[in-house]
Amino acid sequence: MGEQRRGFWFGVVAYGLWGLFPLYWPLLKPSGALEILANRMVWSLVAVAGILLFQRHWSWIGPLLRQPRRLLMIGSAAALVSVNWGVYIWAVNSDHVVETSLGYFINPLVTIAFGVLLLKERLRRAQWVAVGTGALAVLVLTVGYGRLPWIALVLAFSFGGYGLIKKKVGLSGLESLAGETAFQFFPAFGFLVYLAVSGSGTLGRTAPGSYGWGHSVLLVLCGLVTALPLLAFGAAAVRVPLTTLGLLQYLAPVFQFGLGITVFHEQMPPARWAGFALVWVALALLTADALRDRRGAGGRSADSRSADSTPADGVPAVEAAAADGRSSAAR
Repeated sequence: MGEQRRGFWFGVVAYGLWGLFPLYWPLLKPSGALEILANRMVWSLVAVAGILLFQRHWSWIGPLLRQPRRLLMIGSAAALVSVNWGVYIWAVNSDHVVETSLGYFINPLVTIAFGVLLLKERLRRAQWVAVGTGALAVLVLTVGYGRLPWIALVLAFSFGGYGLIKKKVGLSGLESLAGETAFQFFPAFGFLVYLAVSGSGTLGRTAPGSYGWGHSVLLVLCGLVTALPLLAFGAAAVRVPLTTLGLLQYLAPVFQFGLGITVFHEQMPPARWAGFALVWVALALLTADALRDRRGAGGRSADSRSADSTPADGVPAVEAAAADGRSSAAR
């Protein structure tokens, strides 16, 4: 029980940190979203490589390099997570925090849709009702926003596709992030060099009247900020049941939604509240169905654990709350 309690608090730390990400990215202004994204890619690889070196955990690299198909999947995952990170950073720094939370609220519904369309999975009645309610929510929110909520949809679908690929790659969280950022590193590093040469970058600009060392330190810390919740998630995933992780995962978008309302003072007209309410009803249906299915299964997989995919931006896609009782984290 002591280990489960520790695991629970590790999970709270992981999802809480992911939920607080909207407070960090505005600190990096006046850097643009692309520069912040490039720094996150570069310094994440540095941070994860340092952790792997400290743990002396690199024996997996050699066998991986001899598997072109897995490398191709990692490269595809890196492309999707790049889209997810980039849109998320831009949206937060453009005052769309509430809509980013919507993306991660509806992600379990997207995961279910992928399961049906791509993996030919069969859904239970409650899951069909949840998906239909989620689709209705998107229509209501389109009216509320006066446009398709494209930020939320891009985040949800890039995140869902990322999780789908990561289920097949089968790497641990740190290994996964190391592989993905290795693919991201050279384009990101090249872009930072271009910014430095052209004089339009902010990293290292410490001359009087410039951005100062503090700004550069915050950019470098992007790597550690990305790695820390991942470490906490890994510690939680091996200690608590997947149903607990499935419930904890909602902390992140709840925190993001709360920050958007209370800290960034984003507007929530009645139509948006109605759309979010429908999403929450859909998630309540999914969660209740998943808990009911787990009890009916007699706890057949209660001891299974999964930390085989990497959080993309602080919010995982937990299939325990969606389709089949397994857990995959992205962001």
